[in-house]
Amino acid sequence: MRRLTMKTKFIAVTALSLILWLSGVGCVYAASDNKATTIKDALSERIGKRVILKMDSGETLEGTVTTVGEQVVTISKLTGKDFYDAIIRIDKINSVVFKAREN
Repeated sequence: MRRLTMKTKFIAVTALSLILWLSGVGCVYAASDNKATTIKDALSERIGKRVILKMDSGETLEGTVTTVGEQVVTISKLTGKDFYDAIIRIDKINSVVFKAREN
């Protein structure tokens, strides 16, 4: 039986991770019954609620949606950054992850 090299294993794991990540990004809205059609709509529906934002850069930010403007959203109470808020360009957000239902 042929042994897999470390490089082959790394490529396989990376490809699988990418496939799973991409499928998750496309299904974020399918998990809930919201009527949002854009990232801005999704954020506007969640003012005052906690969300996780996945950015174009790969960075993940978690906090409470404070305000939603035409081009930016303000996130307060950032997780891991106790005294910081963030103003984020909406066009740089890939997905919005949120709690859709209670147990």
